[in-house]
Amino acid sequence: MGIVGSGPAGVYAADLLTKDETLAACGTPVSIDVLDRLPTPYGLVRYGVAPDHPRIKQIQQALHKVLDKPEVRFLGNVDYGRDLKLEDLRRHYDAVVFATGSDRDRPLDIPGIDLPGSHGAADFVAWYDSHPDADPARHVEGGAAAVIGAGNVAVDVARILAKDAADLLGTDITDDVHRSLADKRVTDVHVFARRGIAQAKFTPMELRELDKQPGVEVLVDPEDFDLCAASMAAIEESNQVKTNVKILQNWAIRDPRGEPRRLHLHFLHRPAAVLGEDRVSGLRTERMELTGDGGVRGTGEYVDHDVQAVYRAVGYLGSPVADLPFDAERGVVPNDGGRVLDLDDKPVPGVYATGWIKRGPVGLIGHTKGDALETVTNLVADRAAFAPAAEPEPEAFLRLLEERGVAYTTWEGWQRLEAHEESLGLARGRKRIKVRSRAEMTRIARAGAPA
Repeated sequence: MGIVGSGPAGVYAADLLTKDETLAACGTPVSIDVLDRLPTPYGLVRYGVAPDHPRIKQIQQALHKVLDKPEVRFLGNVDYGRDLKLEDLRRHYDAVVFATGSDRDRPLDIPGIDLPGSHGAADFVAWYDSHPDADPARHVEGGAAAVIGAGNVAVDVARILAKDAADLLGTDITDDVHRSLADKRVTDVHVFARRGIAQAKFTPMELRELDKQPGVEVLVDPEDFDLCAASMAAIEESNQVKTNVKILQNWAIRDPRGEPRRLHLHFLHRPAAVLGEDRVSGLRTERMELTGDGGVRGTGEYVDHDVQAVYRAVGYLGSPVADLPFDAERGVVPNDGGRVLDLDDKPVPGVYATGWIKRGPVGLIGHTKGDALETVTNLVADRAAFAPAAEPEPEAFLRLLEERGVAYTTWEGWQRLEAHEESLGLARGRKRIKVRSRAEMTRIARAGAPA
């Protein structure tokens, strides 16, 4: 089996395949290659989780156990679509599962959104997580910033913008990111949600963290605090909504503490335009009102906010996958329960999808387990119809990579790189410090490998 993508979705699929009793009963050992375009595994956990979230990063320990299994082989720095085509994978694997995730920002179609100083959250997250494809020379503009969105990504971006850079020195943050954050002049961060407090999508844990930062206070305008019948029903039906509303209520009625940095949460504000001539100088929002059924409508009242940067966190989109159909609107590969569908809505034999490229960027990391279970269950059910791979030997695939000059990395190479990052951290009293450069990561991981 071949799996493209080594984030949680791909690794969970590999784990389920190694445990499947039906496959085990066939008497044929299951052999799985997990491929990734980066030299490192873990995908979103390494490059999508904020550096000050070590608890979530602990998911790596569970992913490590799967990739450490003898039936599983990790091959990094292998770029599907550039180094390989679908026909290459089908020649070497009985079935292929795509778990390439969602790596792009969903667009926001309002005037001025493309002005300098207007950024997508995905790009900003990649930068502060030291993704090798992100520009290391980036800097944070202005004294006030706007974040558009009401989910956990919006909260993460706002927290990093407001946080004192010194509070990140215990994380795996790289020196270039720390220098830029230390140089920022941001004193006010404004988060804008189009709907009401009961419709916000962030989790209570993420929300509470906003108020636990030294030197930062969270402010909620009581005028934005509105509830309708649908909101009250949502509070009764969901403990998460109930907890979020209680937290926000407490913040709305307390006295300001006078901290040097402020994080403002605005509800019932629809972004209408990014203001500015040559670069961002403000954000215009329209005041909204609840319609009673969980929806909102515009009031025609507009408010201009003085900000010098705008970050949109309105959702992610997957990127097209070479040789596969693609739903550009949803940013997913068309599929039925993980079975990839062709242009006639017929299953493509032996080709599957899981994770966000299958269903869109919905839910937390843990939700990908159930998603992978559905895909793997259907894959196993279809196994009798698979056309067997022409060259299934593990060595044959490595020969292909070597013939094409692919400087692939291995699981052993990742462990070498991991030990190197930990040694960098140890020298400075930290658990680890990431290596940012793709070339440097590859060099360290491939030390001793054939040229």
